[in-house]
Amino acid sequence: MPRIGTSDLTVFPLALGGNVFGWTADEQTSHQVLDAYTAAGGDFVDTADVYSAWAPGNSGGESEQVVGSWFATSGKRDDVVIATKVSQHPQFQGLSAANVAAAARASLERLGTDRIDLYYAHFDDESTPLEETVRAFDQLVRDGLVRYTAISNYSKERAAEWIRIARENGLALPVAIQPHYNLVTREPYESDIAPLAATEHLGVVPYFSLAAGFLTGKYRTKEDFAGKDREGQVSGYFNEAGLAVVDALATIAQDRGTEVATVALAWLQAQPDVVAPIASARNTEQLPALLASAELELSADELRTLSDVSGKVSAAA
Repeated sequence: MPRIGTSDLTVFPLALGGNVFGWTADEQTSHQVLDAYTAAGGDFVDTADVYSAWAPGNSGGESEQVVGSWFATSGKRDDVVIATKVSQHPQFQGLSAANVAAAARASLERLGTDRIDLYYAHFDDESTPLEETVRAFDQLVRDGLVRYTAISNYSKERAAEWIRIARENGLALPVAIQPHYNLVTREPYESDIAPLAATEHLGVVPYFSLAAGFLTGKYRTKEDFAGKDREGQVSGYFNEAGLAVVDALATIAQDRGTEVATVALAWLQAQPDVVAPIASARNTEQLPALLASAELELSADELRTLSDVSGKVSAAA
């Protein structure tokens, strides 16, 4: 069980993404996914207060509400490390001190819990002095509402500045960083964020680990994703170099008797400082391939093959 940075949080090496809860997975189905994930040993659930404000009829917070209702019915709150995020909810935008405090309390209410295990600044807010934000996150820790702080979608420079402010003022240091990182999107993470994560002992929790489903191998032609919920996201990966990565994954998956998605996640899990890639499942049928990655150890040759072929994606972009 890997540890999240310098925290005392040890977690299953695959985080269950909550972005689909209350969106492409209704409450009942979401509960079934959560039940199956935890039954298999999973204990790390990632959500955000904005999920899923983009969906017609939603206003934000739906995912947290679904997780909260599952906590209430399952009684498993103490068995799960829950991560959520602030800055993008329509009613709680930005990272001013007042907004961070109000948003955290709203998340706690939706989740039906008295503490957030890992609280992320979802996106940078350059209109608010960074020290104000860092102090606001520290206050949540001091108040016992948040156990550990973290950052997501920050540039190397801004992340380093957050850490400097926290260290110089004796404030809570972030223990994790959440970047966009997968086999077809390796930059700018590997050049910019990875060295900082290593130096500052940050646990890395990548999102879009399967490139919106592209790295599951189910999108081999443009017709495969036409009209689908994630068409806009997947189309950005659909090119010769991207398809070559899927082909390499498929070859390894066939040799190992496993799924394409399993191999893609196992590659991420093998990268330095990566604690647990985030992957979501809109039904229980999608879970086994994700969970299997926790036990698949790729060989040095397999890792090298995938790294080599995926390295051509950026060059082709």
